[in-house]
Amino acid sequence: MFSVLGQLFKFMRVYRKFWMAPIIIGLIALGGLLIAAQSTAIAPFIYAIF
Repeated sequence: MFSVLGQLFKFMRVYRKFWMAPIIIGLIALGGLLIAAQSTAIAPFIYAIF
């Protein structure tokens, strides 16, 4: 997992595709939020956001 992210950030640095960073960070945050919503007591509060 970390090697894929490392290669992705290396690609962005070499080819100057810095506009991709907010999209990737947002997708990772959304994925983490969905994983947290499945298994914790904060699920009703997270579902209220959407």
